[in-house]
Amino acid sequence: MIPEQPVLCVVPARLGSQRLPEKPLRVLAGRPMIEWVWRRVAEFDALDAVVVATDSERVAEVCTRIGARVELTAASHPSGTDRVAEVAGRAEWSEYGLIVNVQGDEPLVAESHVAAAVEQVRRGWDIGTVATPIGAVAAWRDPSVVKVARRPDGAALYFSRSPIPFLRGGEPTEAELAGGAYLRHVGIYAYSRRALEQWVALPVGELERIERLEQLRPLAAGMSVGVAVASAAEGGVDTPADAVRVEQRLREIEAGEPRATVER
Repeated sequence: MIPEQPVLCVVPARLGSQRLPEKPLRVLAGRPMIEWVWRRVAEFDALDAVVVATDSERVAEVCTRIGARVELTAASHPSGTDRVAEVAGRAEWSEYGLIVNVQGDEPLVAESHVAAAVEQVRRGWDIGTVATPIGAVAAWRDPSVVKVARRPDGAALYFSRSPIPFLRGGEPTEAELAGGAYLRHVGIYAYSRRALEQWVALPVGELERIERLEQLRPLAAGMSVGVAVASAAEGGVDTPADAVRVEQRLREIEAGEPRATVER
């Protein structure tokens, strides 16, 4: 276990999404998506400070209007992790020894998942993240769903868009897909400050280029990634269909309705 350290959450938000242009500003249930994300994580007890990191003056204006802390960052960053690292490296945030990355397209992010990722780092892993049982064969096959395989102690072995672990001679049963072997990765990361600095200093690796998964960079370099298995995730916004689903869920939450059961 490492000593308790204050936790900074950085929410990277860029406008240049190819599948859903100007995603952070997309209005869902009456508010820009970045506002939903900030309001949600700002209430999490596991976090001591929250700041939005963006390369867009328009996103910064929205954040300032709602009272969110915001930092303008370089437009050249190849990933959200690099944007998070730029903000975390600034002097005003130097007291925070543990950094959390919650993406700006996750208005339904769960506090329990963020806390689980943080706990992995507190236990001594370089990086902490979260996975949930994959649940359905269609998701296991789907290359847009990132899968993760773990060691018995919870360390990540590999992340892939392919159906892993592969079941030779058939497909996993519904019961198997609900267990701990077939896992969907949830894109929440916690890092020690040293680990974050090490990650962004690494060159892009061959496996990362092949799979187009940046989390393979620290894993291939020998950094330890602890993966907590948690309850089902609501899912973020990557496509227009996702936006419709999430908007409906936000309206249900605002109305105080029970959680909808959604299979993705």
